Amino acid sequence: MPLPLIIGAAALATAAFGAKKGYDGYQKHSEADEIVKSAQHRYDRKKSIFDEQEKETSHALEMLGRKELDIGKSLGEFKTLADKLLQQLNAGRQNKLEIHIPKHELQRIENYSYTAIGVLGSVAGAGLAGAAAGFAVYGGVMTLGAASTGTAISSLAGAAATKATLAAIGGGSLATGGMGIAGGTAILGAAVAAPVLAIAGWAYNSHGEEALRNARKADQEVNAAIEKLARAIKQLAATEGYARKIKQALLSIHDQFSLYFDSLKDIDNFLEDVAGRNADIDAALSNFNDEILRIIENGYALAAILVDVITTPIFKLKKEGQEIAKDGNGTPIMETNADGSMILNDTELEKALTEADARADAIESA
Repeated sequence: MPLPLIIGAAALATAAFGAKKGYDGYQKHSEADEIVKSAQHRYDRKKSIFDEQEKETSHALEMLGRKELDIGKSLGEFKTLADKLLQQLNAGRQNKLEIHIPKHELQRIENYSYTAIGVLGSVAGAGLAGAAAGFAVYGGVMTLGAASTGTAISSLAGAAATKATLAAIGGGSLATGGMGIAGGTAILGAAVAAPVLAIAGWAYNSHGEEALRNARKADQEVNAAIEKLARAIKQLAATEGYARKIKQALLSIHDQFSLYFDSLKDIDNFLEDVAGRNADIDAALSNFNDEILRIIENGYALAAILVDVITTPIFKLKKEGQEIAKDGNGTPIMETNADGSMILNDTELEKALTEADARADAIESA
């Protein structure tokens, strides 16, 4: 065969081989693209479910926190009225009338009320939503603490009490909005970090085989991320369930408490009316001695139940010996699992809710 024909045939073969390689490369790039697109679709679909669940969980925690803060405010108002009526009952009496509620229970109720009022006094408007959600997660845990000086929060007043109560639940974080992140990273840590899916852009700068390798690696990362998202969704759903369950229990017991509080208000209004007519208030009071004491005792008993439920942590606390571990801001540190997610304190929560229900029923039937 003449040499030019041989060279021509070789050139054709080379061109055909190059075309084949180019086609193979194109196919590998196309396959890599399909893998990445499929992975992106699967991740986006699961992330959408996660985002919706996170939204629902954060809302449930916000509603729980708002109720807890509202309860704290009403407990403070109940104490103020109870103290006023007890003072009136004991005016001029040698043998003082007393309520039979342990002092440590009264102290817990008072401390909780100061904490809630302190938080409500430091946030307003849109800021309350985040603070309420954060309070549901962290507030109840630290609410019975003391000021950094060692002074009991309940012994402080005004601005000092507000500052101390905020410090007790990690006030620095709350004041700057950090504690407002109740869902997502606060509960789940880095468990839902998105995988790197920006493959297509740089894959074409590499050979087809390398693009395919990178796409498959990304696909594996997405599978791992989707598994984490599934666990995170389950965790958030369980948290939402407990937030709603706790709120329902608090609503029921607080309604029961409010009946006693309303009765106390009615008595106070009647006595105010008597005093306004310059009638014999001592005689009027004598008719209510036993009733006032019974109402105050039952009201405080229910208040103690409310505080016990609220201060049962939603998530398990990390302990250092017998003490709760805290970070530099004084915020309690929660135990976490392998994904970095907080661990629900389900056993203690169920126990607290069951006991609360039984104790409230006992007061109702007494």
